[in-house]
Formats: sequence, structure tokens, C-alpha cells
Amino acid sequence: MASSRVPFPSLDELGRDLLQVSVVRRAVSLMMPFALCGLFFMFAAHGWWILALACPVLLSFLTYGSTSHDLVHRTLRLPSWLNEPLLCAMELIALRSGHAYRVTHLHHHTRFPAEDDIEAAAARMPIVRAIADGMTLQYRLYFAALKKQGSHRSWVVGEGAVITLLLAGSIASLPWTILPAIYSGLMIAGSWVFPIATVLIPHDAGGEHEWTQTRLFRGRVLSVLALEHLYHLEHHLYPQIPHHNWPELARRLDPYFERLGLRPIKLFF
Repeated sequence: MASSRVPFPSLDELGRDLLQVSVVRRAVSLMMPFALCGLFFMFAAHGWWILALACPVLLSFLTYGSTSHDLVHRTLRLPSWLNEPLLCAMELIALRSGHAYRVTHLHHHTRFPAEDDIEAAAARMPIVRAIADGMTLQYRLYFAALKKQGSHRSWVVGEGAVITLLLAGSIASLPWTILPAIYSGLMIAGSWVFPIATVLIPHDAGGEHEWTQTRLFRGRVLSVLALEHLYHLEHHLYPQIPHHNWPELARRLDPYFERLGLRPIKLFF
């Protein structure tokens, strides 16, 4: 991975207020994924399928790319006794291992674009192959994390066991209700787009420096479409800042990006 020794300011210079998140915003972020899980079953039970189908889409977004991501980086400043069970539970409702996610994602931060960065391998692939990569990515990340020694292994093993039970339960319940099986299928299929949304779009494996290996995005249209989450470059430079403060971080970094001659990608305006 290229060095990031460039005229970027320290966190003290940028402002340590970027580390802070209000209690209300933190609570809402933590509760929303569980609420969406419950809402799917409520909407589906009433036959409100458009609303029901929207729930897994938002759930995938608000876990892997948002709140679970904060728990992976421990940016919500929660005590370990709370952060770790929340990471476990939040990813389990998406049928993923939260602690496998942490191991492989932190490895990505230190190794991209190295060959051993499994999470971001799609950055070096054509789009068709990247789509295919997503179908097996979560399984490969799980077993990659499982092979590594560390205190995370007990979490990963337990999470894998619970996921297996949840999937088995969704199949076993088919004589009575199809909803758990539909939910499971939607959550698994939702993870297939991760190599496109979180790797191929924001990364450039051919970049010579850390600030050119991740693309810079700006503009109102993209901000709305991505719900203010297309700040992957900013995140790579300052991974200790929670997602709630990425827009403000981007605003403060814009003068530095301009000095480096980085041209942001925009959609219309």
C-alpha cells in the first residue's frame, strides 16, 4: 500500500469534534437496523410488498456500509462489552459474521491494493467478474477470518453457527410460512452487490498513492443517491471518524484535495 505522507492535516488540526456523535444520533443509528428487520416481517405479513422489499435494501446499506462499519472501526466510542455484542447482533440479522467483517475489513485498510486483500479484490476485476465475485465473497471472507489466530475466532465460530441455524430455521418453517426464507434470500442476494457498491465504484487499484487509490466524489445528486455515504477516500484517510461526520470531514478536506489536483466525480451537479 502506498504511503499517505502528504500535506493532510492531523486530526487535531481538522478538529476533534469530528469524533463526536450525539447520543440521539447514535441511538437511532443503532436501533434502525433492528427496526427494519421487524418492519420487513410486519409489512410482508400484511402483503405490503413494496415496503417490505425496501427494508432489506436499507438494512444492507445501514449495516455493512454504515452502522456495522462504525462498530467494526469502534468509532461510536462504545465500551467493548456493548460494541462487540452489537456488532455480532447487527450483522447476524443480515446473515453475516460481524467479527469476520472486522478482521477482513481492517486488513483491507492496511493492505489495499495488495493481492491478499480479499475484500477489495473486485477493484481489479471487470464488472461482470466483480458481480460474480459477490456471490461467494461473504463465505470467503468468513473462512479467511477463521484462519487467522486471535480472540475474534470464538466470535466468528459462534456467528457462523447462529447463521447456519437461522438458515436452517427459515427452511424448516416453510410448511407454515415462507417469510423467513424470503428474508434470508433477500439478505444473501443483497450482499452480492457489495463488490460493486463498496469496492469497484469507490476504489482505483491502479492509483499510485493512497489518495488516488480511492476516488473522490462530490455533488448533490450523488449525495442524495448514496445517502451521504460516498466519502470512501475521506474514510480511508481518517478511519477513526464515524460515518455521521463524513460530510463535514469532506468539507474540511476539500482545500487539501484541491491543492493535490484531485478532481471529484459528479453526477450532473
